[in-house]
Amino acid sequence: MFIDRARIYVEAGDGGDGMSSFRREKFVEKGGPNGGNGGRGGDVVLIADKNLNTLIDFRYKRKYVAKRGGQGGTKNCTGVRADTVFVKVPMGTLVRDDATGAVMADLVEDGQTYTAAKGGRGGKGNACYVTSTNRAPTFAEKGEPGETRWLKLELKLLADVGLVGYPSVGKSSIIAQVSAARPEIAAYHFTTLSPVLGVVRLDEERSFVLADIPGLIEGAHEGVGLGHDFLRHVERTKVLLHIVDVAGVDGRNPIEDFDKINTELAEYSERLARRKQLVVANKMDLPEAQENFERLKEYVEAKGYEICKASAATGEGLRELMFKAYDLLLQYVPEEDEEDLARFDEIDPDSYEIVVGNDTDWEVRGKNIERLVAMTNFDNDEALYRFQLIWKRLGIDEALKERGVQEGQSVRIRDMVFDYKE
Repeated sequence: MFIDRARIYVEAGDGGDGMSSFRREKFVEKGGPNGGNGGRGGDVVLIADKNLNTLIDFRYKRKYVAKRGGQGGTKNCTGVRADTVFVKVPMGTLVRDDATGAVMADLVEDGQTYTAAKGGRGGKGNACYVTSTNRAPTFAEKGEPGETRWLKLELKLLADVGLVGYPSVGKSSIIAQVSAARPEIAAYHFTTLSPVLGVVRLDEERSFVLADIPGLIEGAHEGVGLGHDFLRHVERTKVLLHIVDVAGVDGRNPIEDFDKINTELAEYSERLARRKQLVVANKMDLPEAQENFERLKEYVEAKGYEICKASAATGEGLRELMFKAYDLLLQYVPEEDEEDLARFDEIDPDSYEIVVGNDTDWEVRGKNIERLVAMTNFDNDEALYRFQLIWKRLGIDEALKERGVQEGQSVRIRDMVFDYKE
């Protein structure tokens, strides 16, 4: 089964908690703090694998969770760093953030990786907080929470040459003739429901990957007839072989079919409209083909396209067609990638916003302040005092007053809720 879309959940491991401990040895009257740092939590990393060609595995497993880092130990021992969880995906997988739709990565090369969720930093042990004024700190940090998110995976086939055209024009028959691919071939529309890849070998040194894209119909660029699902796989091809039923079986008009398919390609993507295209007049073995061919040839050449005769049924012209496709492949010049592959805008980690809460009067959101709450042990007086100092440095108290916070109103930061007091 060919699956080209999936939605998965990734959760990196939390950092290990720092240790609060003191050196205690015989004849050492006042051993100093020696609590070690916690270990970093495990990452979740996507890795492109050339041996995969579908996202079907993600139908059965959607959740990928890394382990937590080890807790810091005594004698300044750092906790164990958790192992990275590697998730294999096919080459050609586009990774999007599920919440925003932003493109996070495009994995097109074998072994290419993307860190989908980063493990949390280990909390600092109390030995890290020794100062000239505080020689024996009793508090240690908790581990930083690991990143979590839902991701959308979209597979776009990596093929050199793509076969496009209306249903039943002979695309599957052509790929079956010129490669070892064996798609289903039958006398009804939409026999091919999934893209099929085949390797075309011209000789010992020359070969390319050919993709049979399921038939397009009018309105495909708007999603009609699974148009978006099919057109997505054409995007990465370097050359298009536009297959036309020149015999006009089922009363079709070859010129109208040619125009409509090109319109769908252009409406879906301007880059597809500029892609090198070779028109293939298929079914030349049928009686009506020759007369229609002359009209089609005159029309497509006037539009600047080259046209070739072929017959998938007899194999006539297919070898010459593959050599021409290979020549066009050698002439391919990649365009600058116009797709927005930008990650989320980098923001100041100290920045925050104060909004009206869903279940509280107010909510404070910000990278550093939320991390600080998660990593602070509020049961320890020294840790609480440190939290208050950072809170003051960030100016959150003044910002809350400017928003109109009132005495006794509830304020949420991450999972902590408190009542505001002057």
